[in-house]
Order: sequence, then C-alpha cells, then structure tokens
Amino acid sequence: MNWPQLLSLKKYGDTQRRDRLEQDELRLGFEVDYDRIIFSQEFRSLQDKTQVIPLSQTGFVHTRLTHSLEVSVVGRSIGRMAGKKILERHPELLKMGYKLQDFGSIVCAAALAHDIGNPPFGHSGEKSIGNYFASGKMQMVMSQLSRKQQHDLLHFEGNANGYRLLNLDKPAAPGGLRLSYATLGAFIKYPKESLPVKPTAHISQKKYGIFQSDLEHFKDVASELGLDDNLEETGFYNRHPLAYLVEAADDICYSIIDFEDGINLGWISEDYALEHLINLVRSNIRTDVYSNLETTAQRLGYLRSLAINNLITDCVNIFMDNEEAILKGQFAHALMDRSTYKAQVDDILSITVKNVYKNTDVVQKEVSGYKILGDILDAMVTAMLNDLSGTLTTYDKLILDLTAVELNESDEVYDRLLTCCAYVSSLTDSKSMALFKVINGSI
Repeated sequence: MNWPQLLSLKKYGDTQRRDRLEQDELRLGFEVDYDRIIFSQEFRSLQDKTQVIPLSQTGFVHTRLTHSLEVSVVGRSIGRMAGKKILERHPELLKMGYKLQDFGSIVCAAALAHDIGNPPFGHSGEKSIGNYFASGKMQMVMSQLSRKQQHDLLHFEGNANGYRLLNLDKPAAPGGLRLSYATLGAFIKYPKESLPVKPTAHISQKKYGIFQSDLEHFKDVASELGLDDNLEETGFYNRHPLAYLVEAADDICYSIIDFEDGINLGWISEDYALEHLINLVRSNIRTDVYSNLETTAQRLGYLRSLAINNLITDCVNIFMDNEEAILKGQFAHALMDRSTYKAQVDDILSITVKNVYKNTDVVQKEVSGYKILGDILDAMVTAMLNDLSGTLTTYDKLILDLTAVELNESDEVYDRLLTCCAYVSSLTDSKSMALFKVINGSI
C-alpha cells in the first residue's frame, strides 16, 4: 500500500478524479465527510443509546453519541500527530497538497461513525439479532439463502451494518452519504466477508465488516485504496493504516471513560480507581496540582486528560515504528496491544469488566434487550416475508405502516431480512421499548 492511493478523495459514483491540490480549503472533502455523518439520522439516533448501561436514564453515564464524539476528538488528535510524522517521512505528499490536518480529518470522521451501525443494548443487541435467525422458526427461510448470507445474519455484526448504512441508497441520495474512500477505508476495521472464517492472529480478521449486499461496493473501495494488494498472496484484504488509529482512539476512550462511568455510578471505589489511574500517568503527574483538587470530578478530569494524552502519544509512536509493516499489511496487532501502558490499561479494564460490564443491573437489562429486539424483529420479518409472498395480513400491514420501512419490490429474501436488521439496529433505547409495548399490546 502507498499513501497517495490510501488518501484518495474519490466518492462513490465519481467520473472524474479528485486531486488534493484542487480541493477548496474552506470545504475540504475529508471535512465534508464529518459534516455528513454528524447531520445524518443514523448518527443522531446514538443520543438515545447508552454506551455501557442499557436503558439507563441517569446523567452519569455516556451515550453512544457522547462516546462517539469523544472518540472523534481523540481520533483527530491522534490523526494529526501521526500525519505530521508521515509528512516528514514522505515529503512527496506535501507536493501533492496533503496537510497534517487531512489525516486528522479522515480519522476524526471515521471515528465519529465507528458505532453508527450498532443496535441498542450493545453487543447483546448484536447477539439477540443473530439468535433470532438461529431459531427453529427461521430454519426454512434461512435454507433459501447462500451460506455467506446465512452467516451474515446468524453472526450479525454492527461494523458491517455501519458500512451498509453509510453507503445505502436513499431517495434523493444515491450512494448514501457518499463519503470519501479514504474515510471509508479508515472506517473498515475488519475488511472481510463473514465467510470464510480463517484462523489467524491478524487483528483485521478478528470479525467481519462487509455484508454480502455490500461486497461489490467494498471491492471498488478496496481497489481504489490498494487494500487488495496482497489478496492473491494472503487471501485477505489489507486493513487501511488509518483504521489502526481509529481503533486506537476507540480503545483509549472506552478504556478510560467506561472506568470513569463506573466511578461516577459508585460501582468502583473512588480511592481504588484513582490509584489505578495514577499508575497510568505517574511519569507526568504534577503532584502540586493534583493535591489541590477538591472534588472527584476535578481529580477524574485531571487524570483522564493526562491518561488520554499519554496513550495518544504512545499509540502514534507505535504506529510510526511499525509503519512499514502496516503498509505491507503485516502488522497483526491493535496499537493498544503493543502499548507501553498495556499492563496498567489491562488492570483498569479488568476492574471495569468485573464492576461495570458484569454488574447485575447491566446484565438484567441486556437480558431484557434480547426479548425486546427479538419480538420487534419477529413482527417485522413476518410482515416483510408475507409481503414478498403475497400473503400480507391486516396485522402485517399495520406493522409495516408503524415502522415506515421502505419496500423495494426487487429485493429478495436476504435483502429484506437485512432491511429488518438495519431498522431494529437503528432504534434507540426508548423507541425500542415503546415499540415492544405496542407490539405486545401494552400501550
């Protein structure tokens, strides 16, 4: 892979080349990507999806939206810092018009969108969708699909759904948001189909990121960016180098912020927690400043800032030290897995898992998510398939009216099932609960 190709400004459907030197500095293409994401309906729905504690109405915890905004801010910093070093190492990019801000804008936009395809209730939401399609009721329907289509649904993946939503044709918006290919490349953490599943230690193969419905679109993006350079030799696509930075920004935020939410909720002892954060920033903490802080919020804010700064700098150094291997598609690790602070971060994560992710309140509400999403999905799938077979009931018509999903007569079974999954994933916590009550006659 090479940087000029990886930084492509091309958008889906372009018939003419977009050169960096010809870009309007007041409305740069990579910055337009950010604007289109933040004004999209899909992104706005994240304001009512909690990050850690599903269905929580407390103001203490982060929503998916606040988390995404924070990840984008960290992504902008980490992108600019890396961009400065990349331009120093590759001065030919300067002659082409690229600036350090470009790297920040690409990573920032991709980071902003990184959770856009996730359903309510976090990872349990993804699993509940897959669980529905594994049920005996769906066995006959699933038998009509190819193995890859089946696997897409049985192992529903929010990352793949995010890619689909960003590029989905809409009325008056062919090609969806039409983001630059560089931003799409940075967004794709897992540049692969759901099948085949090949045992490998490479981080880009941990999950999948592309549904069968979006494969041709992805291949065009991959070809433009050079992600297919090693395809014949290795059998899989390269990960875009800037996707490592997007992943690092997300890892940094949830490592620190979820821990902070646990403290604010009283699930993690303040003294115990602050000690672990101090271990992460011990090398640059100013004891004279810290000792004068009077409240938990002040102490957390100060330590959080130092911790995030340390991790950003560390990840950029790791990225640049391994740039050659990354460009060859040979760097198999998440940047945070090679962090100087890995031991300290692992200690923090272990506490978060025990005290937050496995908290009884969280687990109970995730269990509720299975039932809520399962019932909504069942009503939608039944109506969609009955419409396709011409056996639509009055109840089915009401469900389709209620959900206001646009039907395409040319869509086959697989496409309709994906449409149902996308709709359920787009629901907010409160809307999914309200719809569940309506479907079950509890209004």
